[in-house]
This record gives sequence, structure tokens and C-alpha cells, in this order.
Amino acid sequence: MVRRTVAVVGGGCAGVLVTRELLRCSDDKIVLIEPDEPGGGLAYGSAQPWHLLNSRAGAMSADPDDPDHFVRWARGRGLAAEPADFLGRRDYGDYLRAVLAEAVAAHPGRLTVRAARATRLSEGWTVSLDDGTRLRADDVVLAVGNPLGSQPVELPPALHEHPGYVADPWRPGVLEALPGHEPVLLIGTGLTAVDVTLTLAAGAARSAPITAVSRRGQLPLSHAAEAAPPSAPSLDDCATLRDVVRAVRASAGEAGDWRAVVDGMRPYLDQLWAALTPAEQEAFLRHLARPWECHRHRMAPVVAKRVAALRAAGGLLVRAGGVGAVAAEPGGGLLVDFGSGGTGRFAAVVNCAGPGRLPGSATPFVRTLIDAGHARVGPHDLGLDIDAAGRLIAAGGTPQPGLWLVGPLRRGARWETTAVPEIRAQARHLAADLVAGRPAATLVRAA
Repeated sequence: MVRRTVAVVGGGCAGVLVTRELLRCSDDKIVLIEPDEPGGGLAYGSAQPWHLLNSRAGAMSADPDDPDHFVRWARGRGLAAEPADFLGRRDYGDYLRAVLAEAVAAHPGRLTVRAARATRLSEGWTVSLDDGTRLRADDVVLAVGNPLGSQPVELPPALHEHPGYVADPWRPGVLEALPGHEPVLLIGTGLTAVDVTLTLAAGAARSAPITAVSRRGQLPLSHAAEAAPPSAPSLDDCATLRDVVRAVRASAGEAGDWRAVVDGMRPYLDQLWAALTPAEQEAFLRHLARPWECHRHRMAPVVAKRVAALRAAGGLLVRAGGVGAVAAEPGGGLLVDFGSGGTGRFAAVVNCAGPGRLPGSATPFVRTLIDAGHARVGPHDLGLDIDAAGRLIAAGGTPQPGLWLVGPLRRGARWETTAVPEIRAQARHLAADLVAGRPAATLVRAA
């Protein structure tokens, strides 16, 4: 029997999880295309010891059927891990690599890792790589992570190469190179800004304050030291977005801890998102998305305490408002115009604004998919359009047989699609749907 070939483009969390599921439930040959070591990705590849997971260890298992898998692995590594603990992101990257190695050992000879970057996809499907080779595949799964970071400030062309402007805070060594005795501005106050703040504050020479600015000036909120059981609000009588907001606020007031209500809504968020009209979805994005993100994607308690201590000591300043313009100072540094909030001089400006919208923030490979018509931009420009099974929808509006999507780029068509519990569920369903409908000889039982 000739085995089919599945190419998985991207070796971060989503790529590892979908590769594991494909090895488990098919007899296919899998080719994982990832220029760096699989298991890192943006979230875990550049993590420092002080960067912790934003979810408790009990929620981070790679196996939907074994919730304690990550906790047991961590204990086996000598870590004092409990399901309620917040472990290091670097440790989680090691865990993903161990998960992949375990899957490979259980299914020897079926996985090939290509240390290259996908550059183009041709009909067929043929994936062109930046090492000059081409790979023919029967199915292609895109696990390419988030779009590129948004650009919240219109910079003069000369400033794009200015040493004081950091467009990508995850580029290795870029934050460590910033001077500690001069102030730094972060554009954005989300989890990326928190990570950058911790890295800058960890420098022994950091004596000048860090300023973080966003339209609302809201930092992520904190997890409780002890998690309350999830409590989903009753939404049966909700017909509009306004009804949903009212019901959630009422339930949070009754529960006494809003975290329980937010966590209780999580399994139903995609259903709620799909039930909203496009106009209501856009209203949510304009007015409620940022407050929701602050409540939904929370800081670990120890991280929140560290951030609070920095603010109390004057090491971190958080301000609401926008950035009107950035200009280079003749004597070095950057002059930032805050509009009605005045101006300020900073040694560096770091873009922490989070993922941008498509097509402007598409990675080069995703851009080629859109340009070639293999994919189209999804609702509200948040990701790519997909059908119910996760197949990409072409420019003409029809699903692409054999072309699949998993992870953050499902956003827009879905809402809750960036965290491990949702991605591992996507990976399992995608793998099952990918093999469904093939001739019986090509199907194998799940391990």
C-alpha cells in the first residue's frame, strides 16, 4: 500500500499537536516543516525563566484524554508541579518536544522534519521551501501561528531602521540591548507588554522607568490564587449581544468571582460568536474585545504581583491614550507625541500591540496563499476563512480539498482558537476529518 503524505507547515504548539494526532489516527507519512526546533514557536521559543504560562498546568495537557499528562511529565523532570500551578513557558516548550518525541517513538519511520521555511504552495499540493526543494503532499495542514504584529504607529520610513524602534520584541537579544538607564516606551498593555516589562526589569542595570501605553490603558487581570469551579451563565434567553453582556454581568455579580463565570463560558464561546450578527461581532471588537481579553487571558498570580510591585515602585507606568507620532531626536533616542497627553523622550519604543489584521499583517507564506487564491481573508480580517471542518476556503468561496488550518488563524471564523485546550481539540477533530472518507485500506484504528 502506498502511504499518503501530509505536510504540516509550522512546528510550534499547533504544529506539534496536530502532528501527534495525525501519527496517532492515520497511517500517513507526515512531513513537519519548521526552520527552528519544533515545539518552540513564538510563545515558548523565546521564553525566559521569568515567563510563566498564563494557564494552570492542569489545563495544558497535549492529550485531550489525559488531563494530567503535562503535570506528570513535569514531576518526572523534578518540578514540584500541581494541576493548579503556573509553570514556566520554557518548560512547556520542552514538554512539547517530549510529546513529539513520544509520538515518533510510538510510530517509527513515519515522521520527517524538514528544517526549512515554506515559501509557496502550488496546486497539487506542492510546497516550495526556502532551501530550494519542493515537497509533494496529498494534504497540507497550516499551523503557522498568529499574523505578524500590528503597526499601531505610522512611522516615517527612516525610523523603520532606527536602533531605538523595536518592531519585533521577540527577536533574540533585542531587548537585552536596550539601555537600562534611559526610559523605554511600550506600545500596548497586553500580555506581550507584560512579558517585555519582566524582561527589561530583569536587567541588572535597569534604573529608568518603563512606560506602557494603550487606548484604554488596561493591563491583563490576575488569576486568583485558588481557582473557583467554572460557572456558566444562563444564556438561553439572550437574543443579542446586549443580552449576553447583561447576563454575564448578572452572573458575575451572583457568583462573587467573575473568573468563575468567564471560565464557565469558555466551552460555549465559539457558539456564541457564531450566533452574533456580523454587525454585533464588529461592535464587540470595537467596544468589548479589549476588556474581555483582560478578563479572559489573565496573568499568573506571581506575575501580577511582580507587575504590581513595579508599578508601586515607579518602575512601570501605565497610561491611556494614543501615540500620535514618533520622531528621531538629534541627540539620540525618540520623541513621542501623545497628542493631548504631551510628549516624551525615550531611548527606545517597543511595539507590543499584538497580532495585526490581514492581509496587511500576513506572514510572507500566508500572503502567497491569499495572492494565489488558495485562501481568502476571514471575517473581520482576523484570520483566514474556513469551513466547519477547518478546510481553507478559496478566493472563489469553495472549500479547498486537502488544505487545512489549525490554530490562531482560525480567529474571526471562530473566536476561542489561541489556547492549548482549544488547539488540541482542533487537532484531534482535524486529524479525524482528514482521514474520513478515504478508501478503507488507508484507514487505521486510533492508537
